[in-house]
Amino acid sequence: MSLTNDKKRVPLLVDEATRHGALEAKTISAKSVVTAPWVRLKCIYGCDRFGTSHCCPPKTPTPKETQEILDCYTSALLVRFDGKTSPTRVIVELERSAFLAGYYRAFGFGAGPCHLCTTCNTEECVHREKARPAMEACGIDVYATARNNGFPIDVLSDESCEGNYYGLLLLE
Repeated sequence: MSLTNDKKRVPLLVDEATRHGALEAKTISAKSVVTAPWVRLKCIYGCDRFGTSHCCPPKTPTPKETQEILDCYTSALLVRFDGKTSPTRVIVELERSAFLAGYYRAFGFGAGPCHLCTTCNTEECVHREKARPAMEACGIDVYATARNNGFPIDVLSDESCEGNYYGLLLLE
């Protein structure tokens, strides 16, 4: 069952996303999601939380593995947030709703580091039902993906700038 052909369920998921704090959400082609090996380098060499969580490298799928996963899907829901709402929390809720609506392969990607635990038990995640890897941690080029689908996104030049944050829900 392809989400792009399912006229009844798409609006329900989009409405749910906005009820949970998303600025907007829309269905996209899974082929429009861009992966690149360089993205993961930004986590490895740019984030002080590298290696401290199951939702960050090296525990997350590689860009190649992520692309193989994306190749199993035709549709996705790209969801835009401001900095006030946790993309990962909302994506987990949407994933559950999509699953219950018949999308048994639904899987979500959040944004940024996981904040479920003060200190992550890196041997075994104790919040698997709520934890999801960040898009960028899996090699998804969030900038290219957002732009490919008509969403706004820019590099923030300082902390006073308002950002756009994204979550991705794979659906089939």
